[in-house]
Amino acid sequence: MKRYFPALIAGAMILGVLAGFLINTHLPPEDAKAAAAGLSIITDVFLRLIKMIIAPLVFSTLVVGIAHMEDSAAIGRVGIKTIGWFLLASLISLTLGLIMVQLLAPGAGLALPPPAATSGVATAGFSLKEFITHLVPASIFDAMARNEILQIVVFSVFVGSAVAALDGKAPMILTACEQAAAVMLKITSYVMLLAPLVVFAALASTVATSGLGIVVVYAKFVGGFYLSLLLLCCILIGFAALAVGRRTGALLRNIREPWLLAFSTATSEAAYPGLLAGLPRFGVPRKIVSFVLPLGYSFNLDGSMIYCTFATLFIAQAYGIDLSLGQQITMLALLMITSKGIAGVPRASLVVIAATLPVFHLPEAGLLLILGVDHLLDMGRSATNVVGNSVAAVIVSKWEKQLEEGEPVSPGLPQVG
Repeated sequence: MKRYFPALIAGAMILGVLAGFLINTHLPPEDAKAAAAGLSIITDVFLRLIKMIIAPLVFSTLVVGIAHMEDSAAIGRVGIKTIGWFLLASLISLTLGLIMVQLLAPGAGLALPPPAATSGVATAGFSLKEFITHLVPASIFDAMARNEILQIVVFSVFVGSAVAALDGKAPMILTACEQAAAVMLKITSYVMLLAPLVVFAALASTVATSGLGIVVVYAKFVGGFYLSLLLLCCILIGFAALAVGRRTGALLRNIREPWLLAFSTATSEAAYPGLLAGLPRFGVPRKIVSFVLPLGYSFNLDGSMIYCTFATLFIAQAYGIDLSLGQQITMLALLMITSKGIAGVPRASLVVIAATLPVFHLPEAGLLLILGVDHLLDMGRSATNVVGNSVAAVIVSKWEKQLEEGEPVSPGLPQVG
């Protein structure tokens, strides 16, 4: 089955769209919604299974990765390089979204009057105090229960650093974490057997309720955004090519399945276990993968960041509001900060956009324009986040001169041991 697994996922995507189209066109709206609700049970269960293993997987792998670093200087060095790359990638993502929406102008000509309706998305602003205090968990058990990745990362860094500093005096803790990581990866391989069925259900449910027509209505906006994502992926892969040269193809093959899974389920979390297994197969040391990926899921959501600038200016264009170059640069700087404080927030990109609109006197209800296609766009954002975090792990391991040749590429489910 491993050999045909990518083909099964691709086939499930096609069948899912076809099944959703048939349901949407041949059943009354009420029955179509009921069918979509039935299909969503499969995706909901799968995502709960993924969330079930995320917290212990992040904790165990990050503790092991840090504990195996040579010393505290190595931990600090890798951390600085990782954050430095994240900031560069964030700047590229936000700037590209700003440029592309200006060139394509998907909202130009709509000339919509300012609406009175509200979007229903929270618009509470982000403060420095809230962001910093949110970094530190009041209880690690509470953070794990709520899958607060950023708080789990902070606690794991403390534990891993302490184990490394004890100089071999806590072998049982390190062994327990290594065994826990192996068990979690094995459980992941079981969960991933459901992936083709989940891909089918997720796409069928979406198309059944929205229909293919929603893509036509928003064709310019959706098409322009996906073109922007394609350019961003090409830029990121270009950086990876500078680091690994001809092995770029092997990197893409190793992250293909997590990428497809993130795209079809519209969540980056679903791809995390697959990346944790695929990147070491490519040759990225597991200790670096275990360190970079959890941080990436908190600070390096490239697909989400390009959406923030693209969608915000699309709303401005739709209502005929011109923003000066200075305002656009200010917006870029604001989003650079606020996009780092929303890890784990449901519909995070929409929340960030909703918090940004009032700052520039844009109608908050403009979010209604993009809510209808947000799930479709979230698929592309999630897949791009996977590419961005994979490239980050490769770049950091190359800077550390620890990138290895890796194992022969064998497509399939994550393997342990």
